[in-house]
Formats: sequence, structure tokens, C-alpha cells
Amino acid sequence: MIMKKSTISVRSGLNSDAQHGCVVPPITLSTTYNFFELNKPRPYDYSRRKNPTRDVAQKTLSDLECGTHAIMTSSGMSAIYLICSALLKPNDLLIAPHDCYGGTYRLLDALNKKGTCKVLFINQNDTQMFLQSLAYKPKLIFIETPSNPMLRIVDIYAICKSQKDTLYVVDNTFMTPVFQNPLILGADLVVHSCSKYLNGHSDLIAGVVISKDAYISDKLAWWGNTLGITGSAFDSYQLLRGIRTLIPRVHQQQNNTKSIIAFCQKQPQINELYYPGLSVHPGYAIACKQQSGFGSIFSFELKGNKNVLLRFLRSLKLFTLAESFGGVESLIAHPATMTHAAMPENVRKRAGISDMLLRVSVGLEDSDDLITDLEQAFSSIQ
Repeated sequence: MIMKKSTISVRSGLNSDAQHGCVVPPITLSTTYNFFELNKPRPYDYSRRKNPTRDVAQKTLSDLECGTHAIMTSSGMSAIYLICSALLKPNDLLIAPHDCYGGTYRLLDALNKKGTCKVLFINQNDTQMFLQSLAYKPKLIFIETPSNPMLRIVDIYAICKSQKDTLYVVDNTFMTPVFQNPLILGADLVVHSCSKYLNGHSDLIAGVVISKDAYISDKLAWWGNTLGITGSAFDSYQLLRGIRTLIPRVHQQQNNTKSIIAFCQKQPQINELYYPGLSVHPGYAIACKQQSGFGSIFSFELKGNKNVLLRFLRSLKLFTLAESFGGVESLIAHPATMTHAAMPENVRKRAGISDMLLRVSVGLEDSDDLITDLEQAFSSIQ
């Protein structure tokens, strides 16, 4: 039976417990499992390698992304590290976006300096630059669309068909499987920080790599076990609970965002507003083609100086100044000093991340209350 995503997210793993008839799959915390006898292990022998609760979570994530295999990891960053460890050699080239998440930049830059692989950061929206980079025969191209925090859009399908014998990886954390499915668009692998929308409650750190190729998945599983970065049973259980409400959460968050964007468009204190759902956004046409929604994250640049920025942030009551995104609560972040502080200043400037840029993650509060909060904060800097 082919099920739609709302059904997958709610029903994955339900009624699978044969021992007690639990509707919700129970959490299996045991780290070790007895053997039938010498050299005859059960399907599970040690939870770092394989765990029943993690298996349910992995199957759910794979089904949501239209993949065939998934490896849940200890964090979104370890998911990216797993890909590099399993699939790249020291002379292999990885091409990454110059405006990627700061943690991704820090990791890839460190791996480049360490000699784990070669990394080239480029503007993937610059067609000429991208085509020139293909001449170096990259082993892997890492894509982040929409980008964090500038919300830039790149054409997944066009990039993924640009060169054979190259692996294409898409970070789909911003869009979730609800609004975008990179594997269908030609990607080989999809990564998520499950800490964000998939969990949705800001109480879990986890990541996942999803593939459609059994050979690649087997390599990832071997390296995940060897490195010891697979997700825990409790985190898997927490993640499954969050996924049950994924569909209504992201749709309501997007609805809230539409109202807030309409309000922000009228604010004279905003210098630039970045949201792919705006028809004036440079990536709007591509976003409409490869996404079924625009999500609930936007960024904007305030007019003024640091004192204006401080007054604005101190005035907010409902938007919490914090890193991360995708939870039920609304957050606001200052990328230059928070999520992208690991980037050198010149790299941030090249990516367009100014000191007056703020990134907003819209939650599930009433949109009228959120707008009222923003309204009084903007009034404080008039």
C-alpha cells in the first residue's frame, strides 16, 4: 500500500510489538543482546550497530524522503562527517556552497586543512563559477537549498545532472521532506539535522543520512558503527514522537510565516527581507518548481547600527534569542555572532551575512501575538 506522508509520519512502526501488543513501538534501551549460541547472533547483537527503536526511526525517515535506506546519527554534523569519512579519500574534491550553515563550513574547512579531503567553497548560483569547478572533477557536491541564513535557492535537478560519477548531497533541513524531496530531483543522498523540524520540540540532538543506493548505504552503516556515531535508542524514540506531528506543525508554522512576512514587508526599519516565498526573491521561480512550500524561516537586515540591533532584540518578548530553528517556539538568531561565528569575517561578508542580519524561525504561537511582538520591537527603534 502506497501511503501519503501524513500517514507515514503518524503510523510508522505502530502495532509492530508482538510481545505485548503495544500500539506505539516501545523503546528498546538494551545495549547488548544474547546470542542463540556460539557464532549464532540474533538480528540484533549490539545497539551501536543496530537497534530496534532506531530501525523504526530510520525506516520512517527513509520513507518520508522517498529513499530506501537511512542511517540515524548523533547529530546533523556527524551525519555530514559520516558521508565524508565513508565516501571520500584525501585527494577527492568536495564542492560546497560558500553561504552554507556555519557549522558545515567549520567542519568542511577543518577536514580540508586536515587532509581528509579537498574542499572548494563556491557560489553555486554563479553559473560560470560552478561550471569551472566541474573541471576539477569533484567526487561530491554538497548542496544547501534554501541556504542558511540567506535563503538562497539553487536548482537541485540542474546541479545533479551536471556531471556523471559525482555524488550529490542535499541538506534538506530547512524544507523537511514535507516541502522538498531531493532524491526525487536527482540527489544521491539527503542529510537532515533531526534536531530541527523533524523533532520539532528543541529537546533532541540527532541527524540522518538518507540514500536510495544499497551499496552506499552499506558503506555508511559500516562507518557509522565503526565511528560510533549512530543515534541512541532514546533519541530515536523522541524523534519518532516528534515526527508524528510533523505535517500539521510545518504547515501551521508556514501559515504563521505568511502573515508575518506580509507585516514585515511594510516595516521601514527593514533594509532587506529574505524569503523564497516572495515573488521578488531571485530564487522564487526555482523554489516554485522544486518545493511544495516555502517554509517558516526568513531573514532580514535591520537599518541602523549595533545599538539599534540591541534595542530591537531586547524589546522582543515572544521571539527568543537563541540558535537552532524548527521547534514549536519562535526563535530569532544573529548569524554573525551565533550560527556563523565560526566563519572568518571575510567569508561571512562574501556570503552576504552582515552584522545587521537576523534569522527568524517562526513557531506555533498565534500569528497575531507574534506580529504584535514584532510591532512593539520595531516601534522601539523608530
